[in-house]
Amino acid sequence: MRIVLGILTFMAALTGSAPSAQAAGEAVSQGSWVGPFTVVAAGIGMALAAGLCGLGQGRAIAAALEGMARQPGAATRIQTAMIIGLALIESLAIYTLVIAIILLFANPFK
Repeated sequence: MRIVLGILTFMAALTGSAPSAQAAGEAVSQGSWVGPFTVVAAGIGMALAAGLCGLGQGRAIAAALEGMARQPGAATRIQTAMIIGLALIESLAIYTLVIAIILLFANPFK
């Protein structure tokens, strides 16, 4: 967690040195920091979302299998709840992918 906070602090410090709104004409001709930061943000966001969703799915499956082993009669109900839960967890990664694609290809900050 400290690494993530360190990266976010570093990125915030770098954005403070970005060109101001008064120098917008110069920023367009020389380029700005916004483009590279959106690529980094999209990559870090997707990596975190994919990794944490994978961990969440693994824990959900492990808990469902443990529940099925303890109560075999309730296996169908547990399996149904597990599949719905996995779909909701996977939707979080898909939402992050959509945001990353928006940042990369239809960058609203440029």
